[in-house]
Amino acid sequence: MISSNDIIMASFLKLKSYCEREQFKGWDPYDGLNSTLFAKIPFLSENRTARLFWIQFFKRSPVNFRSIARVEKGLNPKGLGLFLSGYCNLYYQHPDEATLENINFLAEALLSLRSTGFSGNCWGYNFDWQARAFFQAKNTPTVVATCFIANALIDAYEVTGTGHFLDAAVDSANFIMKDLNRTYNKCGDFCFSYSPKDSTQVFNASLLGSKLLGRIYKYTGNTKLFSAAKSSIRYCCDAQNEDGSWSYGTLPFHQWVDNFHTGFNLEALMSFQQDTGETAFEPYIKKGVAYYLDNFFTKEGAPKYFDDKLYPIDIHCTAQLIITLSKLNKFNEQKVLIDKVLKWTITNMQDKEGFFYYQLRKHFSNKIPYMRWAQAWMFFAMSEYLTCSELGRNSSKIKKLFIEKSNF
Repeated sequence: MISSNDIIMASFLKLKSYCEREQFKGWDPYDGLNSTLFAKIPFLSENRTARLFWIQFFKRSPVNFRSIARVEKGLNPKGLGLFLSGYCNLYYQHPDEATLENINFLAEALLSLRSTGFSGNCWGYNFDWQARAFFQAKNTPTVVATCFIANALIDAYEVTGTGHFLDAAVDSANFIMKDLNRTYNKCGDFCFSYSPKDSTQVFNASLLGSKLLGRIYKYTGNTKLFSAAKSSIRYCCDAQNEDGSWSYGTLPFHQWVDNFHTGFNLEALMSFQQDTGETAFEPYIKKGVAYYLDNFFTKEGAPKYFDDKLYPIDIHCTAQLIITLSKLNKFNEQKVLIDKVLKWTITNMQDKEGFFYYQLRKHFSNKIPYMRWAQAWMFFAMSEYLTCSELGRNSSKIKKLFIEKSNF
């Protein structure tokens, strides 16, 4: 009988092989506007409603029409950042030359993909993006993408000692402090905007910006970063519901409570606490964790997208569970839940080719192999699993993971 450890190790090896074979290039749920066919129809490509419909059609369709619509696979900066953090985790466990080469390749690739024209280093997505609240042109930087990428560059610095990786990450604080818009509450605290082009109040975005400022503060001692991050966190914690949940944002159509954005919020709060020593937000973390664990996972191990309904079952939710509980130092305490959800996901959402599916819905499944949304997140999450579990503490098993072919 195959053990759980062998199943998880084999799953990760298949995923790793797939991503490396694809050279980290892939499609994205939101890349529909990269269609050269759509771009050639001016009255559609310049219309907000048409852009929104086009993106949602590609995002929701279980059939992949991207080849027909001439949407090419690409390198997504945020996806590369997640892969970079994952390889850094792997290098700590087994410091081999191939992993180091991937770390340097991904870090240098991210430096070449920086958005230009802003006060500090920043990153966006490799596609135009139409949301209900705003439009973002290709490479428009966002605080979310910048947070994950700058944190990955710091991870790479901590592994390699390469100074310009750290310098690039530290410089991203200028983007957050100077380019993002701020919305203030009556107490004088504020929420960072999602990007320089909007003024929306999205809690996970502001908290992720605060998380990055806290980590940069750890290296620089710049108290302005600490103060700004703390103000943003107070704003977001004031918006936490009495039951411990957060809505996505403040707009009327942002009033849902979902799985992985809740995970983002908790991870960001804990990271800030760990990097700065500030414990004032511990009560909000405790309430949020209790709500998260009680409302987003079924007894069978299926991750729920929303707190009040199961579908769609999204791969991102499984990935974020592992990452969140790892960052909260609750991996061992919640390992039964983690293993149940991870094994359910491997059984139900991993293709024989190694990639993970995007979503399972009540009446159909979307098995398109999205690189950022599915593969990069699961790669990073499973690297966290290996770091925290007995698999990661068993160097002989980790070495076997990299030097032997999978028999599964």
